[in-house]
Amino acid sequence: MVKFFTNYFLIVVNLSLLSCAENPKSLQGGVACPKVIPNNMACIPGGMFKLGTNRSDFKKELAELSAFKEHTVELSTFLIDKYEVTTEEYQACVAEKKCTQARSNYPQMRGAKQPQLKANWYQASAYCKAQGKRLPTEAEFEAASRGPEGEDYPWGNAVATCAHAVIKEAAGRGCPSMKAQKGFVPTPERFADSGNTWEVGSRPAGRYGLFDMAGNAQEWVSDWFVDSLEKCGSACTGKNPQGPCAGKDDCIQSKQKLVKGGAWYWGPMSALAAVRRPYIPKNEPPHHFGFRCVMEVKDR
Repeated sequence: MVKFFTNYFLIVVNLSLLSCAENPKSLQGGVACPKVIPNNMACIPGGMFKLGTNRSDFKKELAELSAFKEHTVELSTFLIDKYEVTTEEYQACVAEKKCTQARSNYPQMRGAKQPQLKANWYQASAYCKAQGKRLPTEAEFEAASRGPEGEDYPWGNAVATCAHAVIKEAAGRGCPSMKAQKGFVPTPERFADSGNTWEVGSRPAGRYGLFDMAGNAQEWVSDWFVDSLEKCGSACTGKNPQGPCAGKDDCIQSKQKLVKGGAWYWGPMSALAAVRRPYIPKNEPPHHFGFRCVMEVKDR
């Protein structure tokens, strides 16, 4: 009799777990990923995510970098581009007169499959809107990079190298020692110190099948900059935080937007997922930032 009830209990538990596994919405506490996802986008299931970090050693690489202290937020399910927006994609938007011109002053950084660089925050936001999308929030970008376990990089906690991401290495900026690999774009000798981006997706995919979430181009996110959670308050915590002024085009609380994800120009510390860099949204003087877009998933 005892054996019967034990087996019965195990069967009930297993059936319950099977039911949950077939219903991602119940596991994540939010909207399930859609069955049909647009080309070159990935779904990030909603749930709780560990963001921020209590370390500060990244400042040795670039003093203006910062990070929120470690904290947890809840995010709804969303879709995010697998790749950084490329030059050819952005220029197609310009040709359709839905976007204004942005162009790198470095000839080696204009390749069709390389990330579109030098667009300011407003241009990046306009491009995403033209695609029926929007820029990711800082929380969304970081969560997509780190996953629910809050690891340091898209591949885990191992320090970034050129095997993982397009970053600065001992041989120079943009991983010149790896030039034999697919996606490498040569740099003219006169621009050797500046280095170069690679074609998007040249490094292995990270979490959720996303590429270049660390390295290649630092990417605009929608949030305005504030240097601490305490100063930001509820705008940066809780469910689906959007930062000061909800990321709108103008904000009296802040004069700078944020970029995330590190770049070919900087080393492994800038590529830490928790790290953030503030910059003027008009991008003046111009820096070579990139971006990608997201879409919300509506409950059906």
